[in-house]
Amino acid sequence: MSGERGRSPAPEEPGPVSAAADVPDLRLAGLAVAAWLAALAALHLTAVTAALLAGAAATLATAAVGHLLGLLGRPGEIVRRHGWTAVAVLLGVALGAGVTATRLVARDAAPIRALAQERTSVTAELVVRDDPRPLRGGTGRPATLLVPAELRAVTTPDGRRVTASVRVLVLATHPAWRGLLPGQRLTTQGRTAAPRGGDLTALVLTATGPPTGQGRPSWPQRAAGVLRAGLQRACAPLPEDRGGLLPGLVVGDVSRLPPTVAEDFQATGMTHLNAVSGSNVAIILGAVLLLARWARAGPRLATALCGVALVGFVILVRPSPSVVRAATMGAIGLAALAAGRPRAALPALAAAVTVLVVADPDLAGDPGFALSVLATAGLLLLAPGWRDGLRRRGVPAGLAEALAVPAAAQLACGPVVAGISGTVSLVAVPANLLVVPAIAPATVLGVVAAVASPVWPTGAEFAAWLASWPAWWLVTVARHGARMPAGNLPWPDGTPGALLLAALTVALLVAVRRPVVRRLVAVVAVAAVLGALPVRLVAAGWPPRGWVVVACSVGQGDALVLPAGPGRAVVVDAGPEPGAVDGCLRRLGVREVPLLVFSHFHVDHIGGVAGVFRGRRVATVLVPRWWEPATGHALVAAAATRGGTVLRPALPGQRYRAGAVELAVLGPPYALHGTRSDPNNNSIVLRATVAGVSILLPGDAETEEQQALLERSPPGTFRADVLKVAHHGSSYQDPAFLDAVRPAVALVQVGVGNMYGHPSPEILDRLARGGVRVLRTDLDGDVAVRAGPGGLAVAKRGIPAGRRQ
Repeated sequence: MSGERGRSPAPEEPGPVSAAADVPDLRLAGLAVAAWLAALAALHLTAVTAALLAGAAATLATAAVGHLLGLLGRPGEIVRRHGWTAVAVLLGVALGAGVTATRLVARDAAPIRALAQERTSVTAELVVRDDPRPLRGGTGRPATLLVPAELRAVTTPDGRRVTASVRVLVLATHPAWRGLLPGQRLTTQGRTAAPRGGDLTALVLTATGPPTGQGRPSWPQRAAGVLRAGLQRACAPLPEDRGGLLPGLVVGDVSRLPPTVAEDFQATGMTHLNAVSGSNVAIILGAVLLLARWARAGPRLATALCGVALVGFVILVRPSPSVVRAATMGAIGLAALAAGRPRAALPALAAAVTVLVVADPDLAGDPGFALSVLATAGLLLLAPGWRDGLRRRGVPAGLAEALAVPAAAQLACGPVVAGISGTVSLVAVPANLLVVPAIAPATVLGVVAAVASPVWPTGAEFAAWLASWPAWWLVTVARHGARMPAGNLPWPDGTPGALLLAALTVALLVAVRRPVVRRLVAVVAVAAVLGALPVRLVAAGWPPRGWVVVACSVGQGDALVLPAGPGRAVVVDAGPEPGAVDGCLRRLGVREVPLLVFSHFHVDHIGGVAGVFRGRRVATVLVPRWWEPATGHALVAAAATRGGTVLRPALPGQRYRAGAVELAVLGPPYALHGTRSDPNNNSIVLRATVAGVSILLPGDAETEEQQALLERSPPGTFRADVLKVAHHGSSYQDPAFLDAVRPAVALVQVGVGNMYGHPSPEILDRLARGGVRVLRTDLDGDVAVRAGPGGLAVAKRGIPAGRRQ
């Protein structure tokens, strides 16, 4: 017996079984990735080209299947295995490109394309696809809303009716568009335009008035509206930052989120918490599972309860495409639970990706879809191994899980984030690690508050108050993380930047499997941080030493800062919204504003006034004598009253001094009326002098005011070293005025991808021909001009507002 026991292979058997169990099940991965990438490529092709690609892939797949079937019963297992993998990839290409081609046929249909090119006024019948969202950085009053919709029919002024089922993007300003619900049918008047391409949008429609509703929204959407409104009411008594964050954390409603909190979340890589994602679904399902286990429910009952919770959560947050995507990602774990096979989660993820891309090829180019899939894949592929490795090294189980999960998700999502933002965050992993304990209680208590709000408002307010404490921790971590110097490193943006970081990530993951390489990487990383971080903190901080002016990246708007002394600065204009200008002033360390100047009262210059006053003392506010538009003046006056400051009119010839800054008011010489834009042409025109450097600030002065200034002023009045190009570099510039300034550096404050064609290529070419160094906030982010022994120099912060995540 003892001899038999000695010869028994039992002790050796668990090794191979355990190893096989640890191997990821990637059988459907090739199909999913190929379908995804083929759909993404097809979105940038014509329907004919996409169909040819699908046909070629299907033909190759058919030939490969015939060849593999002929090998049955013959030697060559490895060849057959890789052959079937190739077949799956080819089928994925055929599926993704073929389905997308059918959608492109409808998108590029001749009647729809003609409407886009004609730019004609039409009456459109639409179905809303997703929640209307404001376009940040716009100059319109009120803000422009983006409304994704599905076109059902369109009627032209001559009575021609075109019936089609294609996607349109509605640009609307009327307040009635803001409260629309997904699935709602409506009719509206508007003007057509061509889309930018790269997706399934067939038409852009600029609405000229309010929508006319056709029937009521569906009952799930109405139920969601009741619950979301109840959550807002429950959060109303809370402090502004926590009360605005909680609805975003629970249901993705960021309508009351303070801009400064949004900026902090972006800077620390936590902005994903403000959107509904698979993690929200996982938290809710996890809470239901805990309750089911506490009640001793069996696996099938627990799965059924999770299914009910999943449907209810989708109703709560509104069944829009992004929410359905998140629910699908969260349901992957539920499917694995129901099957009793954790390894089934990865095939379920691949199947879900394939089904979603086939159902909606537009998702292939959606960054949110990529982040959801990559985060889920990181949790399934990387987190378990990292968690087990940490546990083998003595790290407690809970801490190992808390370390592995955010690190895996951040590493998987890093390439996409870098490609979008042009930065790599150094604080994202530690920040997300610190907030892990607070996310689940805040989310669960927020859901409780929403569900209880219709029947028990007092209980809902109590649940929201309890949720506000973990929300406070989230806000605190984001605030301190955003203020850390060197928290973000510049990185190439777009597809090249994403592919570069992805390649480096894969190479690093492969290399660290060897113990020697792993130790070497750890030593090099620690040495790099310890060696480079102090250098960045001391030598490469922001603002640069000797700066005389900073043009803040605030989107499509103006905000300039002139240093008056330590912690003090003169601010000229405040951009379109508070968060951007407040963030710029915080980065510059400005705690006091002795003089705040508004060139005129358009929203893109005064909309962020509250951000300048936020946490700062503002001594004097200088404004134009003409209160146009009156709504803009009222907004500035209200902010000044709350800040205990009075408004002072600017008069030509006046001079001001604030520390190191000297200001002279040069214009307008008189009130201009009947121009293309009277508010623009009555802009305050300033000459600032800082450390001997002259800076001309003409606001949005256009051709008429520029010509009036030249006529009423002696030669040489407008000569300056630095010019803030008027009106975001628009074409409304007088060449003689630019010649009179003859700057060495020109600053153009303009928003990323703005709809106004700013800046004008002709103006940029004229400046460049004159030897002027041109800096643009849409390309360079915050830009600074500094004075040194060798003359003027420039510095860029490199994170344009429209690209921050």
